[in-house]
Parts: sequence; structure tokens; C-alpha cells
Amino acid sequence: MEAIWILLLLFVLIMLLGVYAAVRTVRAAKRGIDRTMHQARRTVEETRLRARQLAQPGAAGDLAQLRLSLRGSMRATEQALQAAAPQDRSLSESLGLFQRLSAHGQDLDADLKRLEQEPDKARIAALLPELRQRTQRITHSADSLRWAVQERTQRLAHDDLDSLGREIELETGALRHWTAAEPEAPRTEAPGPGAPGPAGAGARPAPEAEARLTPEPGPRTGSEAGREPESPPSPPALGATPTEPPTWQNSWQKPWQEPTRPENPA
Repeated sequence: MEAIWILLLLFVLIMLLGVYAAVRTVRAAKRGIDRTMHQARRTVEETRLRARQLAQPGAAGDLAQLRLSLRGSMRATEQALQAAAPQDRSLSESLGLFQRLSAHGQDLDADLKRLEQEPDKARIAALLPELRQRTQRITHSADSLRWAVQERTQRLAHDDLDSLGREIELETGALRHWTAAEPEAPRTEAPGPGAPGPAGAGARPAPEAEARLTPEPGPRTGSEAGREPESPPSPPALGATPTEPPTWQNSWQKPWQEPTRPENPA
């Protein structure tokens, strides 16, 4: 029993959804048809006015020209506001002002349309200056509002583009982080030939370095093995003239000095 009630409830819900969808579809189709018919009527009306402006000079042509000017200005302003309103919420007051201006424009268009059926051309000529002034005031207000909306839209687009450009520059700089200049380490220049060396350059080498410079004694022969090591000769007295160079100087000659050859006794 419960399953039957559940099925009936689901069936009713499906029927309600179907009816709602059908109503929405019919309303959307009706709006589309109304919009198409309105555009067609407007196109036919403007075509008729252009033909009358060209074919009937004088008061009738002036009335057609005023209606064309009024309708063109009001339609362009309405399209500009409708295009900019979704992106800019601050245009709500501008839309309210345009609605009030549209009411005056519709009244003026109705007055001009009634005068088209007026057979008295003198009356039409007498009312034309006042109608022309009203038309100019309404079209000037509509044009001013449209131009302000267009300039505001362009300004917002330029500001957004500038902000986007700065953000992209920051992002590209962050992506190219390896190109950032790194601080270079200070370089030490080699001293010149006349520049003084580091401190302690002329000091005597340390005992370890002196020990490394001293040659190691070679293997001794049998005759030399029994001898006692000779003590190094004492340095000559102060002021005495050395007659023979020390033994340790003769044993270690510099590599660029040639050894002295003994003289031939012959």
C-alpha cells in the first residue's frame, strides 16, 4: 500500500514539473515572438519615416526627421545602458533616469505621430519650433547619458587592463627568479712585483720547514760506518777572512752552478 502512495506521489511531482517546464517554455517563446514583432514594427516604421522624409519635403518631412532623430537617440542610449548595467551595479540610478526620460520621449513621439495626420499645414508649421526644441532637449539628454556610460565603461576597462598588466609583470618576475642578480664575492688582486708581501714573508722559516729543507743522509759505506759523526765547523771569528768555504756549502751546490774541475797536472 505504501509503495502505491509513493508511486502516486512521484507521478504527481513529475506532472507538476512537466507543467512548469511547459509554462516556462511558452512564456519564453511568447517573449521571443513579441520581441521579434516589436523589432519588425520598428523597422517598418523607420523605413516609412525615411521614405516620407525624402518624398514629402516641408512640414511632413520635418516631422519625419524629428521622429527619426528621437527614436535613434533613445534606442542607442537604451542599448548602451542594458549592455553596461550587468557589469556595473552603479548604473541603477542611470537606468531610473533613463526610464523617466523615455516617458517624455514617448509622449513627444506620440505628439509627432498625431501631427502627421493633421491636414492643416499652417498649424504644423506653427508647432514645429516648439516640437523641435523639445526633441533637441530630449536627444541631448539621452546622448549625454549614453556618452557618459560609454566613457565610464572604457575607463573601467583601461583601469582593469593596467592592473592586469602589473600583476602579470610581478608574476613573470617571480617565474624568472633565476635571473636575479646575485652579490659577487670580493676578489683579491695578486700583489705586483714591487708590492710588499704578506706579513712575515722575510722571517726565518719554522723549524718544521727547515727540517724538510735539510737533505736526508744517504746510506753509509763500511768505512764510514765506523766513523764518528763530525761536528759542524765553528763559524769564523768576527773580522777574519775565510780562506776556504765551509764543507756544507761545497756539498750542496746550487743547480745552476757548474762543478769546478780539478786542474790538469800535465
